[in-house]
Amino acid sequence: MQIPSLAQLKKELSHLNEKELINLVTDLSKFSRDNKSYLFFKLSEKDNPLLYLEMVQEELEKDFQMARGDHSYYAKKAAQKLRRKMNKLLKLSKVKTDQIEVLLFFCEKLREYGFLRHRNQVLDNMYQMQLGKAVKLISGLHEDLQFDYEGRVEELVG
Repeated sequence: MQIPSLAQLKKELSHLNEKELINLVTDLSKFSRDNKSYLFFKLSEKDNPLLYLEMVQEELEKDFQMARGDHSYYAKKAAQKLRRKMNKLLKLSKVKTDQIEVLLFFCEKLREYGFLRHRNQVLDNMYQMQLGKAVKLISGLHEDLQFDYEGRVEELVG
């Protein structure tokens, strides 16, 4: 079975009426928690644009508090699990500033909870990669916004 292209799907969706579209979106949200989360954030971002950022930071903070960072091995495994979750959550927002905030939040929490004190190469590389992603996203922003983030990035680098 060959899956149709996105253009073909858009064409087919344009022929559906509003009720059929609502039923289709509802069915799609039942398939996975990710679809439901994405739909929730898209519907609620008009009323509260910071809701996504607040919920993601709250969820990551809770997971950081529960993570074991007392031994290098457990710290590495916990950080990898948190990074996977963060990357999954990053897919739900296309807003660059939200993505930057989440990446910087993740890096700040890695430092705050002592994950980097173990001098584990995997943890150090993960930290540098996430910081690099944030810097790359920041470089694509307007100069004023870049300036706002420079202080936070310098603090994390140094």
